[in-house]
Amino acid sequence: MTALIFYAAICGVLSLAGPRLGAPLMRLGIGACVGVIAAAILPVIRGMMGF
Repeated sequence: MTALIFYAAICGVLSLAGPRLGAPLMRLGIGACVGVIAAAILPVIRGMMGF
């Protein structure tokens, strides 16, 4: 459940900036980078929360 909420929040924030990020290929690259960073940060957040 933690992962679902975390990624929903990340995707929601990213979608707010979507049209301003430029061409579709640029948005794809930014989305991929954000996904990798989010996946790397989630274990740290879970550790801090005690999960």
